[in-house]
Amino acid sequence: MVALSVVVPCFNEQACLPALHERLGAAARAAVGDDYEIVLVNDGSRDSSWELMRRMAADDPHLLAVNLSRNHGHQLALTAGLDLCRGATILIIDADLQDPPELLPDMMRAMRDEDADVVYGVRRSRTGETAFKRATAHGFYRLLSRATEVDIPVDTGDFRLMSRRALDALLAMPEQARFIRGMVAWIGFRQIAFVYDRQERFAGETKYPVKKMVRFALDALTGFSSAPLKLAGRAGLLLSIGSVLLILYIAFAWAAGENIPGWTSLMLVVVVLGAVQMFVLALMGEYIGRLYNEAKGRPLYIVQEVAGAAPSGARLGYIADATANSDKPGGKGKRPTR
Repeated sequence: MVALSVVVPCFNEQACLPALHERLGAAARAAVGDDYEIVLVNDGSRDSSWELMRRMAADDPHLLAVNLSRNHGHQLALTAGLDLCRGATILIIDADLQDPPELLPDMMRAMRDEDADVVYGVRRSRTGETAFKRATAHGFYRLLSRATEVDIPVDTGDFRLMSRRALDALLAMPEQARFIRGMVAWIGFRQIAFVYDRQERFAGETKYPVKKMVRFALDALTGFSSAPLKLAGRAGLLLSIGSVLLILYIAFAWAAGENIPGWTSLMLVVVVLGAVQMFVLALMGEYIGRLYNEAKGRPLYIVQEVAGAAPSGARLGYIADATANSDKPGGKGKRPTR
């Protein structure tokens, strides 16, 4: 075990990797001296990220590079790095350098002074982001805070420092659709905020377009709250009451001999009811889809290749034994022990 592990999921980050490696190494040495490791996880990048990681791992004994078999997504790539890291303390950081690595010594000092298991970064400002991104992020975190049963801090990302026991508790949660900042909040222990100013992306473009942001938000809401299902139930109850009242009105009008016009209003009611029913079915489908994915029991990720210091073995993923199978077409990988 080393004193510190720094875990970084990477997707098409070749422009950031040299500066990331240099700044992370300097920050780690300032915090713990020479007793650290940097775990870079290549999440199916289509650029030269993996080749660059392999070269850096060959030159730096502190660097472990992990190549996943395909693009599994940010949260699963992060999970792979957390599975394979060996640190007593673990820093989670993105590769774009928006979260300054130089804050690491101060975060470790705060962890020691407050006897905390988690120090999570709270964004005071978000330099270089569009007004749309800032507004949607602001609204999302506050909606999530109100909707979930877990107290998830607002304006926080995955940038955080964790103790080994907090990480072990996190890794005991095997769900497929992962919202790691919410999962860390769920495990409890003493968690403290660390306020900082988020910087502009060092190079490249954001890896979270609107489609991925929406998917991420749905994973967060459905993974930590039953509020959408409750909302659907309340909408169904209100519409049922409205339908009963409408039926009573029609019955009384018919008994009184009144002609009831209203083709347009009738069609409007039908369309509204149909739209609400489809909305409710979509919500139910989202939860059922999550249950279906969990029931399949597939590994969270597949590691194709590891460069650098050999890991002690992943807990939840699946490591393809490339060496053993190089001469065996169709050979199976091996599942690491827990």
